Amino acid sequence: MRDPVRLRALLGGLLVAALVLTGCASIPDSGPVQEGDPITADAPSEVVYTPKGPVADSSQERILRDFVSAGTGPQDNYAVAREYLSSGFADAWDARASVTVRPGGGATTRVGVDQLEYTFTATATLDGGGHYVPATSSVPTSLSYSFVQEDGQWRISDAPDGTVLNPATFQSIFRAHAVYFYDATFRYLVPDQRWFLARSSTSTRIASALLDGPSTWLTGAVVSAFPEGTQLSLTAITVEDGTARVDLTSDALSASSTARARMQAQLLASFSTLSTITAVELSVESSVLDVPDLGGEAPLRDPTVDARPLVVADGTLGFASRSTVGPVPGLGPVAAALAPTSAELADDQASVVVGTDRGAVLVSSDGTTLLVDGRPGLAPPSLDDSGSVWTVPRDDPGAVVATSADGTAHAVTSTLPTGATVVSFRVSRDGARALALLDDEGESRLLVVALLRDSRGVPTALGPPVELSAPTGRPVDATWADQLTVASLTDTGDGSLVTLAEVGGTSEGSGRPSGSATTIVGGNGTSNLEVLTAEGSVLEPRGSSWQDTGVTAQLLATQR
Repeated sequence: MRDPVRLRALLGGLLVAALVLTGCASIPDSGPVQEGDPITADAPSEVVYTPKGPVADSSQERILRDFVSAGTGPQDNYAVAREYLSSGFADAWDARASVTVRPGGGATTRVGVDQLEYTFTATATLDGGGHYVPATSSVPTSLSYSFVQEDGQWRISDAPDGTVLNPATFQSIFRAHAVYFYDATFRYLVPDQRWFLARSSTSTRIASALLDGPSTWLTGAVVSAFPEGTQLSLTAITVEDGTARVDLTSDALSASSTARARMQAQLLASFSTLSTITAVELSVESSVLDVPDLGGEAPLRDPTVDARPLVVADGTLGFASRSTVGPVPGLGPVAAALAPTSAELADDQASVVVGTDRGAVLVSSDGTTLLVDGRPGLAPPSLDDSGSVWTVPRDDPGAVVATSADGTAHAVTSTLPTGATVVSFRVSRDGARALALLDDEGESRLLVVALLRDSRGVPTALGPPVELSAPTGRPVDATWADQLTVASLTDTGDGSLVTLAEVGGTSEGSGRPSGSATTIVGGNGTSNLEVLTAEGSVLEPRGSSWQDTGVTAQLLATQR
């Protein structure tokens, strides 16, 4: 039997060569170069597709089919794909303008003597800036192509910019990289995922994307340490012995010493997906910048939570093992006595917000309670990093309120779609974003929005929503698995289903917990989720299945 990769290459008229790159590098631990994360060994193999040029005397249909296939070869600015284009159009076609991801095949229809239409159902698109957008509709996409004869051979004289790839090929030749910005307090690094061709200039693409600023939907919710106008002064970043040397324009000279350290940290985090880079050195027009150590002010990237399940059981809110529940000091019995329907614990464990039949109640570690929102029918309330409580009625997505720790309520201009029911609204740990799981007539919709604030840090509005791939089934609950991934829990009619969706990326199933699951919580990555069943069992993923942890509870709580 042929190797599957080679078989796919033969069927598509492609030659596939898999190049697996492995290596190691030392990590500097002194001087102005900031130390990065350890190199991991799970980097995917690079796959290089080498498509073939036009076959003599091909029909228009064959030329179109082979041209689409040639979009798998970005080498030399898609030189092979351009062989299918007419001499007057070859230079005008912009291959990098977009990518349309198309599972399965497409249908070709003749609409004129020299014109064909290619129709298919897309699952996602990628724009020129590397922004991945899942399709929210199954309406077919139709692309038009015109043809002309040159030297007796058919060539394409007009075509849409961009390429069309199947999902497997897309993930073979493109790689996801999170570009990092800061929340307004510079305490957290906030990921902004992009997709770039897997090639040697990836570090330059990442740095350029960072300097160009955040995605539109994040604008106003995140900031950059780089002075406005700063760009790369050289066409490429050089990497030597694991250190990326980033040369900037003179705009960077206006940055304070603290800002320089933040700039360095921002770049290093953005390079974290590149195993060849472990440190960053900054310079301006070839003059190395002196960058201090941030020390205790170093920003947090994807902070973790306590690995033990946080539950309400045995009359208290606490961290559970198979045999005991250790109460959260000052909060445990008080929170449990409120008969909570949901609970979210602050990162400093000094407060917890619980959902109750009478509304959202904030419990402080001194035992005091405050009814922050008494509106009926609230979705489970959520905390942000400043201590504000975010609430929204299930049946009124436009009525979002953020109540500060002193009890002052601030009406928030909402961009959530009307007409749907809010099942979950959870603020991310960086406080810059929130997820919203909606029930739209029994179907699930999953959105992420930026949280906009005024100069004092007071919440004012939600940013434009970004719709992620909709999980299958009736929505039950959703959580932040980590800062880049949302885990949703749905009821498919045949049982519970957990789905993982990257913000700015793809989605995939994560198994079916046994029983009827009611709650899902996360915080330590996609392999460390927890689910509560209607029978009171806490489950966790183990490979492709979900296993009982031995912990039983009335409620499974979220940790910020």
